Amino acid sequence: MSVLRVGIIGLGMAVAPHAEALLALPGRIEVVAAFSPTASRRQEFSDRYGLPVVDSLQAILSDASIDAVLILTPPSSHLELVEQAARAGKHILLEKPLDISTERAEAVIAAARDAGVKLGIVFQNRFRPASLALAELLSQGRLGDLISASARRDNWRTQSYYDEPGRGTLQRDGGGVLMNQAIHTLDLLLSFAGTPLEVTGYARTSPIHTMETEDLAACVLRFANGAIGTISATTCAYPGLPERIELIGTKGTAVLIGPHLSAQFQDGTSLTVGDPDAGRLADAQIMGFGHQLHEALLSDFAEAIAQDRSPRITGEMALRAHDLIDAILLSSREGRAVTVRDRA
Repeated sequence: MSVLRVGIIGLGMAVAPHAEALLALPGRIEVVAAFSPTASRRQEFSDRYGLPVVDSLQAILSDASIDAVLILTPPSSHLELVEQAARAGKHILLEKPLDISTERAEAVIAAARDAGVKLGIVFQNRFRPASLALAELLSQGRLGDLISASARRDNWRTQSYYDEPGRGTLQRDGGGVLMNQAIHTLDLLLSFAGTPLEVTGYARTSPIHTMETEDLAACVLRFANGAIGTISATTCAYPGLPERIELIGTKGTAVLIGPHLSAQFQDGTSLTVGDPDAGRLADAQIMGFGHQLHEALLSDFAEAIAQDRSPRITGEMALRAHDLIDAILLSSREGRAVTVRDRA
């Protein structure tokens, strides 16, 4: 496989695991240029990682030797950047969420599709060994028919986090805990259980935070086959807990707690993957994870380009989480059950 030459757009909070992962992939991916409109961020990035920086976006888009770009900017900027990169013929790896609204998210996907470039989305938790093992046992039918599917995302964010300009606003982030923290968990749940038929949801801003959008949300799910479940998400849970996904089937139960999977089957067999102690660690640090999952994500993206296939997480897949969030928030506003859009 030839070396994939990439540019990085956006050098804020999200860049660290990407940069560390890229440095771990010599001979497979080469960073040609990295850009932030803020000179101090460019200098800090260059000093920390020893990777080249440029002082304009155009320097990346006009460089014919660059095959792909990583777009790691705030959600509200995604559509315009994707459109520019797609017009320049660059494949795109895009940080979640797709954009701040479903309409703009659909336009992101259309821009890449119309230009004939690959679009991958940064949902790195799909690459956890425990997540891959759960997907495999589901594909084998070892849980039987699904009767319940539930997820929790209990994060902690201080008020200072939301005091940063744009944090937790509709204009920059597109939403609160659902769009910015729980979306990883929702993507995983949907990848395992499929899209629910309808939701009855509740969302609010707790007394813990002063912010525009929700820091607390919950809903009941109903699936087409009669299965039910729940989702709970918050940034009020001090000091932060690992995400939890629980699937109950007619042949067994599987529980995914962070990077640890435990499955018990009615035939007397069981399966465990990952370190249970790691699964119990509190999720107190905002970026308190390593770069290994990003390394797997980037490897898949590079292979997708080389093999002319879709990345493991496509824009269309990511859009399902947007549809679910839309339904939860609409249900909360209108006080009724809401049908979830199914794009299958």
